[in-house]
Amino acid sequence: MYKFFAFLHRMRYINRWSLMRSYENENVAEHSHCVAIMAHALCVIENKLFGGSLDENKAAVIALYHETSEVITGDLPTPIKYFNNGITDAYKQLESQAEEKMLRQLPGELVDSFAPLVCDKSSDEYRFVKYADKLAAYVKCIEEINAGNPEFNSAFKTIGEWLDNADSRSVNYFKKNFIDAFYLTLDKLQEE
Repeated sequence: MYKFFAFLHRMRYINRWSLMRSYENENVAEHSHCVAIMAHALCVIENKLFGGSLDENKAAVIALYHETSEVITGDLPTPIKYFNNGITDAYKQLESQAEEKMLRQLPGELVDSFAPLVCDKSSDEYRFVKYADKLAAYVKCIEEINAGNPEFNSAFKTIGEWLDNADSRSVNYFKKNFIDAFYLTLDKLQEE
């Protein structure tokens, strides 16, 4: 019996932003879906508008698996994860061990197909997944602030600054052309 997919199915039970009072909870499965959509979009933008040669589908699938370790570790809040270099390094090691444990939950003949999705930290597509991860967090902040929750003001500012300094034409294009729509109500979204 192999447990890989049963573990992944439990992503929906792992809430993000655990130190923050949220108007609406967000789980790791929802977050991964949002990141996959944004990673795919960023790669399409990079390829179509800026001459890139990224594999858009690879980026989307990496994004679906990018939080795999969290079914073992849970979602460690950012202020704790980056409290100091010792904690950051230890947590990265823990994430790596959790990823390896997850891969052991697969039949051996499937590991080489899933390992690049779970463990990739160096490809160009993974870099775009990280951009998308930040964009998804930025959108979460927008949603919370729009709902009247000032708890997310600081995260919004910090993530916004990170995105502004990301040195990515695709991120800048996405922010310029798509982010403002996340502020709209459903009625406003439906207007032509």
